[in-house]
Amino acid sequence: MEPTGPSAPAASATPTAAPEAPAPQAVAGERLAADTPKTTVAGNTFIAPSGWKISVKGPATILEAPEPGSRIALVDVQAKDADAAVALAWAAYGAEKKWPLKATVDAPDKDGWTRIKIYDYQTSPNEKRDVGAMARFANDTWTVVIYDMDQAVGEKRGSQVGLIYGRLLPKGRARESFAGKTANTLDPARIAALGKFVETAQQKLGVPGVSVGLIQGGKVVFAGGFGARELGKKQPVDADTKYIIASNTKALTTLMLAKLVEEKKLTWETPATSLFPSFKLGDADTTSRVLVKHLICACTGMPRQDLEWIFQFQGVTPDSALGTLATMQPTSKFGELFQYSNPLAAAAGFLGGHVAFPKLELGKAYDEAMRTRVFEPLGMKGATFDFKRAQTGNYAVPHAQDIDGKPARAIAAVNDAVIPVRPAGGAWATVNDVLKYVQMELAEGKLPDGKPYIEKDILLARRAPQVAINTDATYGMGLMVDKKWGVTVVHHGGDLIGFHSDMMWLPEHGVGAVVLTNGDPGWLIRSIFQRKLLEVLFDGKAEADTEVATMGKMYFEQMAAERKLLTSPADAAESKKLAAHYTNAALGDVKVSRAGAATIFDFGEWKSEVATKKNPDGTISFVTTTPGMIGVEFVVGGGAKRTLTIRDAQHEYVFNEK
Repeated sequence: MEPTGPSAPAASATPTAAPEAPAPQAVAGERLAADTPKTTVAGNTFIAPSGWKISVKGPATILEAPEPGSRIALVDVQAKDADAAVALAWAAYGAEKKWPLKATVDAPDKDGWTRIKIYDYQTSPNEKRDVGAMARFANDTWTVVIYDMDQAVGEKRGSQVGLIYGRLLPKGRARESFAGKTANTLDPARIAALGKFVETAQQKLGVPGVSVGLIQGGKVVFAGGFGARELGKKQPVDADTKYIIASNTKALTTLMLAKLVEEKKLTWETPATSLFPSFKLGDADTTSRVLVKHLICACTGMPRQDLEWIFQFQGVTPDSALGTLATMQPTSKFGELFQYSNPLAAAAGFLGGHVAFPKLELGKAYDEAMRTRVFEPLGMKGATFDFKRAQTGNYAVPHAQDIDGKPARAIAAVNDAVIPVRPAGGAWATVNDVLKYVQMELAEGKLPDGKPYIEKDILLARRAPQVAINTDATYGMGLMVDKKWGVTVVHHGGDLIGFHSDMMWLPEHGVGAVVLTNGDPGWLIRSIFQRKLLEVLFDGKAEADTEVATMGKMYFEQMAAERKLLTSPADAAESKKLAAHYTNAALGDVKVSRAGAATIFDFGEWKSEVATKKNPDGTISFVTTTPGMIGVEFVVGGGAKRTLTIRDAQHEYVFNEK
């Protein structure tokens, strides 16, 4: 969820291209025409994605993406321990293991695998590559997964990568399924178990506050909170505490569009340009094919391009934010891959607002459409897009870890970047607000008093699959539908600086939940809560508590490993080599200053002290260290002109000395 600058030319964000990695010597394989169930050499089952090439070399099953040089290898070996297994796997894979090991962390047992260990290697930013390994044990055999991928390919094909990892199961094992089971009543004991899970995770992870709500049988059975609104203060969070709900806003935006469909002011099949003639993407063919339903389907091939809104949001309006869509290019075919675009989702909301109130400015029109079609009819009294109003009274303050892994207040100013693209993630709301929305979804369009709010078919059309996330899950219009554990879970999550949230419901069982958090790594609580809810409802295996604890340990261990690579304050000699002022057409300016031993990068909208990092290839990076924005990396150029380069997975931006 990030806003874009008002004047970013198409050439300012260049697609990344990395040197192709040396190919392992594998026997000729087959190119798959569809997602295909396969087995490793030892008989472990997985799904190989459509378009990928699969080949076998000794104990290694090698999957290569359609783009050459990006591979995942599944290697079955006999070894005394994980370290020995990984060494054997690299030898069998056949590509040079040239990267230093950055960290190893143990992971929880899962899906029949035990003794799981993750290996993270330190690549250099200019390689534009991610490399890792994961060892796991079952049936007296180690299976090592080697991830050796170009970053652009890894992000673009993230759903296919998830397909490989998500369905990799030991020979003879199947994932637990709750299909055909009847949900238990959420009685006091079961509600207490869910509460204990949240409270324990909140305390162990250092998240200051978590608010939670539960619905069953059309009634709210729990709404409350654990912890505090702000670190070091006593005011508790509760069901009326306001949080930014981030990308959960998308589902509310498509609900507003659904009301306009019901009012016959548009249809899901209406071309976007017929309602909003100025709508334009960087690719003419894609522009012409975009219907209303495609604006928020993550299916158009438009990738994340979020850095532009992080660095350039002062003075940005909805009009100028939408204007930057014309500079953005798709990186996959229409409907081919799940790729998440916040600016395009913002366009969906602004288009709806324009249809509802054509005489108003785009932002005001959207706000009014949401107020009149969604917030007021559903009784969402705390929901608002007004940041000043939201941050009064009972509201949560965002938090994140500092450079040493300790909880601190996050740099909240960066969240203002969402305001110009707020249909994609800018709503503030309470647990009680979001519960009212979930209650309506479970009632298939009816309000608590039984009165109709929206036609069932129009409401449910938002859940229809527009693109596959993986074999178990699809994305509709601002909603995911997941059947991983044999039951249908409709849900969405949201993440901004220091805020992480989720809402979910089981339409076949009449159960729903909302989780809102005000600190990192709150994403672990909000995502693993779904598993805990299913365990409680269906007497499932107790996995969630161990998973959240172990994943938290992994998070802090990985943060500590990153910290060891940084020099903070920044190396004085390297700092002195920097220019005082850099600029980039899309991301704006970077001004460099010093305060004592500290080196400061000031981006205008926000600033941060930076640390230095020496990369394996000898290059130097400057890395931001302010809580909430730790890890934004600028690589110092080696040419005659002084430059700094920053990248997301699929784009690169060069700042030149000004």
